[in-house]
Amino acid sequence: MLDLQAVAEESLALKRRGRRVVLTNGCFDLLHVGHVRCLRKARELGDALIVAVNSDESVRALKGPGRPVVSEAARAEVLSAIGCVDYVTIFDARTAEQLVGSLQPDVYVKGGDYSSGGKTVPEACIVASYGGITVFLELEAGASTSAIINAILRRDREAYVAACEVGPWR
Repeated sequence: MLDLQAVAEESLALKRRGRRVVLTNGCFDLLHVGHVRCLRKARELGDALIVAVNSDESVRALKGPGRPVVSEAARAEVLSAIGCVDYVTIFDARTAEQLVGSLQPDVYVKGGDYSSGGKTVPEACIVASYGGITVFLELEAGASTSAIINAILRRDREAYVAACEVGPWR
């Protein structure tokens, strides 16, 4: 994992060598197959993939007080271990506008929920301003951190209810 300044220097060095830099960002709270598939597709769009991870504070602001489940350092370390990811950094804002402006990736990647789900991508205007492109990748149906958390909670509740039904007090 690198700090933002080091990632900016790496990005500039790659671009000077004619390499195509791809940037994506997100919370990556509980890494799942949807994340991995999206990261692989993003990497195929260029020569180097930079992943910017929302800080714990920005995840709380975006997702609520119960999140993140996994710390920013642990999320960054797990992402760094994925072969298609070249660089990982942590950023502390709700959106990646400043990050995109600093790194100026050739390709900026977001999940398809932003293109079809009515969510805005303020970074897209910045990317277009310097001649880069924004790509929306289709999401893996049913693969989300929220779905994983809800499944765990549902199963835990069901197990608790089942245990109460057969307990000695019945």
